[in-house]
Amino acid sequence: KHGQEIIRGEAAGLNIYSAVNLLIAVGTIIMVLGFLGCCGAMKESHCMLLLFFIGLLLILLIQIAAGIVGVIFRSKVENAFRKTFQEEVKILSQNEPKNEAFQKNLDQIQKKFKCCGLVNGAADWGTNFSKYSTSCECEIPTNNTCVEYMGKKVYNETCGEYVINFLRKNLVIIAGIAFGVAVIEVSKN
Repeated sequence: KHGQEIIRGEAAGLNIYSAVNLLIAVGTIIMVLGFLGCCGAMKESHCMLLLFFIGLLLILLIQIAAGIVGVIFRSKVENAFRKTFQEEVKILSQNEPKNEAFQKNLDQIQKKFKCCGLVNGAADWGTNFSKYSTSCECEIPTNNTCVEYMGKKVYNETCGEYVINFLRKNLVIIAGIAFGVAVIEVSKN
């Protein structure tokens, strides 16, 4: 809910809902292919079965291509997020009413994911640090996860790095699943 507010600028061009649209399109295509395969088998129609086979082959090729593209462009996605976070840091230290929604959303993200700031940690908040410092403070201070800033123990990991690490981890999982399903599809045929 609060994540969309911090993903603006260049990274917003990635269109967060494109994955949902892709899943709807794939589901529709698979339904049509299932219909072709089922009816083709029942009626023993060579044309329908050939369309079914061609459709399955195209899906396999698209899955392989999507996995390769996801792996290749992973660094570009990360760089787009980093650039956006660099631009958004300026908003954190400003005291203008128009920036308050963004600051509150990042405050909620900091509480939930135990991170602080976007790029440079607590220093990103500038003069607003005292206002939003409670969400940055470590609950159980340790040497690995916390650093000292203005007399308070705050989280060492920035929220920007948290988001990028989350994307990095999940892109690898998605690519692995795509390649795994492709191998299963090839072995079944």
